[in-house]
Amino acid sequence: MRIIVPKKKPTPHQKISIAAVVEQAERAVKMVSDVRSRMLAPQAVKVAPVFSMTQLAALCGIDKGQLSYRITKADLPSGTLNATGSRREFSLADARSWVRAYRSDFLRPESKRAITIAIGNFKGGVAKTTTAMTLAQGLSLRGHRVLVIDTDPQGSLTTLFGVLPDTDVSEDQTIAALASGDETSIRPAIQNTYWDGIDLVAAAPALFSAEFMLPARQMRDPKFQFWDVLNLGLEDVRDDYDVIIIDTPPSLSYLTINAFMASDGLIVPLPPNALDFASSAQFWSLFSDLASNLVESAGLTKTFDFIHVLLSRVDASDAASSVVRTWIAATYAEKLLPVEIPKTSVTSSSSAEFGTVYDISKYDGNMKTYKRARDAYDRFADLVEESIQSSWAGQE
Repeated sequence: MRIIVPKKKPTPHQKISIAAVVEQAERAVKMVSDVRSRMLAPQAVKVAPVFSMTQLAALCGIDKGQLSYRITKADLPSGTLNATGSRREFSLADARSWVRAYRSDFLRPESKRAITIAIGNFKGGVAKTTTAMTLAQGLSLRGHRVLVIDTDPQGSLTTLFGVLPDTDVSEDQTIAALASGDETSIRPAIQNTYWDGIDLVAAAPALFSAEFMLPARQMRDPKFQFWDVLNLGLEDVRDDYDVIIIDTPPSLSYLTINAFMASDGLIVPLPPNALDFASSAQFWSLFSDLASNLVESAGLTKTFDFIHVLLSRVDASDAASSVVRTWIAATYAEKLLPVEIPKTSVTSSSSAEFGTVYDISKYDGNMKTYKRARDAYDRFADLVEESIQSSWAGQE
């Protein structure tokens, strides 16, 4: 005979007030600030990497001997000797001067305008923000002038630049003024960053208000085109940059729509697992339905110069991922880039320090692991650069 033991009467949960949620938010912000203060040096400010002669020669596509000879001509930055005098080092600004001199044929022709690229996926955790950041860094190391725009109110991309969205970003440093109609150009929101060659339009939680401003303006003025605000706001700066990269929220928001409609190219990071693959199908369905309705109702003509699907966070030890790779290749065909971004300890450790593989001047771990990650990101930047050059060739 089974003896039924009476259950203990449950104790009611203590109710959590909004004030308690506010207190929790303040603790979270303080913790992020404390972590950043310990990890970002010096004085909580990110510092760009420096380059050896070997690294600089590789960036320029020449050998070290040619580099040494060119230094004697004194027409390009000569770098500085380290404390022991045994090594010549070049700042990022120095390196970019060299790269622009040696890769001038790959840079934007004077008659062409910036190519705008949106990084999008309606699912979080697919390395969308890391993709935006590393692409910007990779293209800048190839000599391009890059503007990065963070349209995600969470501000993850802004944080990667060493800027805390909650405390370091004012509303006028975001695209909120474009959304409200207070500004017609994005120029006032642009700020310099620690990385030479990359400027930033930051994001902050206040940017959530744009999701209400844009439809409200549409209701007040039927002729207002809510999807074209960012596109028009970029018009003033398209001659100042070679590439404009927009990181988007993980949802089909008004800001995401603006980013897509302002872009010449679209890059979709996609980890090779079943859930992310299924989510990507929803991404395309929702976006295509919306875009079709916009084009039909407004009489628009919208085309993309390129759409790339990037395999991201690829775990080589996951046997199931090879099956999903097959699905992805069959589904996206020529849109799938021939490169895989590996999930490695390099990317994990660098992201924990609010950085990427490009922020590392000297890696303390396994160099094979670092090289595998760095080579993948370099290849990704090379492939996107090819698409950018094709877009320039197609500009009238």
